Amino acid sequence: MKPKFLTAIAITAMAIVSCSVDTDTIGSSLTNETDKLEFSTRSFQAFSRSVLVDSVYARNYETYFGKVKDPETGTYVKTEFMAQFNMQEDVKLPSLSQMLSKDEEGKILADSCEIWLLFDKSSSYGDSLTPLKMNILELDRPMSDTYTYYSNYDPKAEGYIRDGGLKKSIAFSMNNLTYIDSIRNLSSYAELVRVSLSDPYTDKNGATYNNYGTYLLRNYYEHPEYFKNSYSFIHSVCPGFYFELGDGLGLMAKFKEMHLRTYFHYQSDTTRYVSFLGSASTPEVLQTTKVTNDKEALIRLVNDESCTYLKSPSCIFTEVTLPVDEITQNHANDSLLTVSISFSRENSNVSSPYLLNAPSTIMMLPTDSLRTFFEEEKSYDYNSSFVVTLSKNCYEFSNISNLITLMSKNKTKGLASDPDWVSKHPNWNKVLLVPVSITTSTTSSGTTVAAVISNQMGLVSTKLVGGPGNPIEMKVIYAKFHEN
Repeated sequence: MKPKFLTAIAITAMAIVSCSVDTDTIGSSLTNETDKLEFSTRSFQAFSRSVLVDSVYARNYETYFGKVKDPETGTYVKTEFMAQFNMQEDVKLPSLSQMLSKDEEGKILADSCEIWLLFDKSSSYGDSLTPLKMNILELDRPMSDTYTYYSNYDPKAEGYIRDGGLKKSIAFSMNNLTYIDSIRNLSSYAELVRVSLSDPYTDKNGATYNNYGTYLLRNYYEHPEYFKNSYSFIHSVCPGFYFELGDGLGLMAKFKEMHLRTYFHYQSDTTRYVSFLGSASTPEVLQTTKVTNDKEALIRLVNDESCTYLKSPSCIFTEVTLPVDEITQNHANDSLLTVSISFSRENSNVSSPYLLNAPSTIMMLPTDSLRTFFEEEKSYDYNSSFVVTLSKNCYEFSNISNLITLMSKNKTKGLASDPDWVSKHPNWNKVLLVPVSITTSTTSSGTTVAAVISNQMGLVSTKLVGGPGNPIEMKVIYAKFHEN
């Protein structure tokens, strides 16, 4: 059968079956008398269970920071992060003769330096007035481009923090009440944390500077090659920082942007006061998240067989065993048109005004491909990986027939060369449901596409109907040409 024709039939068949129309006449309604199809429908059972996730791939473009109490487990979740800063390629500053701030030896001085952390309040969790203490620690070396950082990676234990390097502590809340209302009500006002790096600084060679910005400016004028791109900047000037939680409870803040800003004066047609900056949260630089959970409390949820859980960051996924053999047996001459499965949410039995939101987007992918999918930054293809969004309190995968076919073929091929293939590949028919975050980009034609898919690092949680003793229905539609 022609693939395009079969696809069109599948779409139409799905629509008809969803309206509970008798399938006996579908073939005649779609094809002529000489090319008639016969359709049949069946239901099968899939079984699900909760699985504890020790850690997940932690390179991402969304940054969360803070510590909160999970109302479902009564335990605490903490997130911290490492970040590099991207420098615009071949950044151009005024000539050295134009710079106005200099010391008695004529060496350039920066007026000040700051890190700006801008909040995404709509994606943060907790009380916006809750104070947190943040420690900013200079890294000794850049994060590796080849190392696969997971959410249990501890930069301090691994010796990433520079001895004698920059250390700064600051207390903040999302709502900065130190500003008067007239400033806070300005259209240009943004909620952010401003971390001053204007204290004296000593670099790795023992040279001293009045502030970190002066260190950056002098490197720019003495070694312009260090600023030709992000790689040179990170490896020669600023390897990045670790943002550690010092104290505080009740807020998980999301930062949508991060900037490293250096301020200076220079002479043009007038005296100008400006800054140059590096930015994080871009594909050119690394960010990693460290997640600390109470594993014992999570195990209690995993052992609850009355349902399954989806919980992030780095917590619990749902694993589903698909009835691949049952679906494909006795249907060698049939085309597998659609295989659908839905996962309904259950209401939480915890009474709290601070319950976590359900994941808005989840992915289905084979259990054994979890690590490689995210490490290799793959995209979902609707063949072996599928993405759906929460709709009407349900996650509905409308057609995973390609995945069922792929799993069946893999088993047949494996058994042909090794009779013990199934025992060596116990996850051959298993998939995971994983909360994900999708970063989009816009093409030249104006189309929005998924650029990066990463593990969800924000706080989300939901219960799903299922569990070892509560099978989930799968609906299958087959088709074959009528034999005259």
